[in-house]
Amino acid sequence: MDLPAACASIAPVFLCAHADILVYLLPSLALAFLFWMLSSAHPGFFVLTAVGTLCHELAHFGVGLLTNAEPIGLNLIPRRKGKVWELGSVTFANLRWYNAAPAALAPLLVLLLPLVVAAWRTRPGWHFAPLDLLLAVFLAPQYLSFWPSPVDWKLAARSWPWLVVAGLSLAGWTWRAHLPGL
Repeated sequence: MDLPAACASIAPVFLCAHADILVYLLPSLALAFLFWMLSSAHPGFFVLTAVGTLCHELAHFGVGLLTNAEPIGLNLIPRRKGKVWELGSVTFANLRWYNAAPAALAPLLVLLLPLVVAAWRTRPGWHFAPLDLLLAVFLAPQYLSFWPSPVDWKLAARSWPWLVVAGLSLAGWTWRAHLPGL
């Protein structure tokens, strides 16, 4: 049995078709785990996650601009808040129900960065180069920073009317699919 057939027997076809991307991302995932262990051991290791923090906050800022949330402050200086460290923050002047969820959950888009870089680097004819080591170091913090913070989730809850819109849309689509002749 050849490798693609063996892969298809144990994994979805989509994963088998993009196995090169997944293999490419393994070193950066391992580095992310190492960075996480080091940064939790001592706050001075926040430097290892600084690139991820920058991307996280820039995602808030950029989506805030696009959705008219009017970002008015961007802070990348780590500061102690009780027993935890706040590595960065963005403040908004116009956070409303329609833009709170996109602006607050924007860091989820950071996960696209490693996927795009991996797709670019694993094009046909790819072979490992020293640049890939450097890219793994810069991609690792993205895995630690893409998840929105608890404050982000609370702010996203202001967009609860979108749940009503989505529910009504789903109900309408389901109802339309059951009508004869449509």
